[in-house]
Amino acid sequence: MSTVWLQVGQCGNQIAQELWHTLGLVDGSCRKIDRNPFCSRDGKLSAVCVDSESKVIKKMQKQMKKGLFRESNLIVGKQGRGKNWACGYNKPLNSEESLLYKTMERLRKEVELRDCYSGTVLFHSLSGGTGAGLGSHLCEEIRDEYPLGQILSVAVAPYQTGECPLQHYNILLCLSWLQRYTDGIFLFYNDDVLRRALASMGKKNIRVLSQVSLLSMNTYIADCVAGLLFPVSNFEPTSGLNMGVEPWELVRSVCPVPTMKFLHVAQTSTRGQVFWDSMVSSVTHFLDPESSTGSPHYSTSLLSVARSNHCSLIQPQSSAMKKLQRAYGCVSWNPFPLSLWTASCDMRDPTGQRHSLTVCANHSSIVDLLKHTLEKAQKMYSAKAYIHWYRQYGCGEGDFEQAFDTLSSVEAEYCSAGE
Repeated sequence: MSTVWLQVGQCGNQIAQELWHTLGLVDGSCRKIDRNPFCSRDGKLSAVCVDSESKVIKKMQKQMKKGLFRESNLIVGKQGRGKNWACGYNKPLNSEESLLYKTMERLRKEVELRDCYSGTVLFHSLSGGTGAGLGSHLCEEIRDEYPLGQILSVAVAPYQTGECPLQHYNILLCLSWLQRYTDGIFLFYNDDVLRRALASMGKKNIRVLSQVSLLSMNTYIADCVAGLLFPVSNFEPTSGLNMGVEPWELVRSVCPVPTMKFLHVAQTSTRGQVFWDSMVSSVTHFLDPESSTGSPHYSTSLLSVARSNHCSLIQPQSSAMKKLQRAYGCVSWNPFPLSLWTASCDMRDPTGQRHSLTVCANHSSIVDLLKHTLEKAQKMYSAKAYIHWYRQYGCGEGDFEQAFDTLSSVEAEYCSAGE
């Protein structure tokens, strides 16, 4: 319908793969639907998959039912990007064999198949060479090629304890590009996802964190994305055929200010009898009430998506929604901070036995990541650590200085908005 789905790098492809499982598209059920927001008229998924190495996409091909993807939309390079943003962004640029050129060509063909192209949803990581570097360049190219289309990023930040010596540079540069070229950013933190995935498994002992698999974490992220972007009753026309406007209505709802577009996403689910107040307590359990400096966190806008056959029990003025607004610290200057979307059943269980609550907030917790990234990256940059690894791929001092300025401005904007 209106959206093209772009999977970039190992992380982006793995998360998107779990999303298609969650939505029930892997078994080919989308072929039975004439108009599906995730597929074209021929039943093929409206997705372009790209990675600089072949192992993830090859594994995906084996696991997924043959025919779900267009073979030409699976784009694989011959060499990794060494977890280097500059290598992913710049290598190589002008060759028809480059991943950037091939991806943009396939994206163009998918856009031409849309009834009404509204934008692109991009899955990627912030710290990898392909996900962060190539993902940043793709955002820039898509914005230049399709200026009227919107871009929604689903980005994953690494563990704060460290996954790669270059991760602070990569996060710095990638976030600055996302700020400049996207319209909204679902930002998932591996540390937070790990805790929430553990809770969703019904385990409370923090010592078993190491037992949470990467698949469980990817599944949690996919559930959150599906909870927000799967069709809801609010936008169902009289014909009953959903046009897939959810991603862009979401951006309009929670990203009204272009300088503040970082979104905190969380989800909880239950089976059997549903108590919405209890679900609100569960979804806000891991929400930090204040920043590392002691300042209270706040939200400028909030979207809640309830999927259940008991949605009549939850209303914008219900006690559960008021409790949710207090927990997320909705600012007083926004007279209508909350949007509520509902659906008659959860996408994982059409029988109505599963109930889910997904929350998307334009939340000031991004300031903690920005402060941490700016501090770590500035120390490394001042010591000129690893700078030569970026210079050899054309990333100079101007790129770093501009990235520092961009993220510093975002940090200041979020800090001032809560005053």
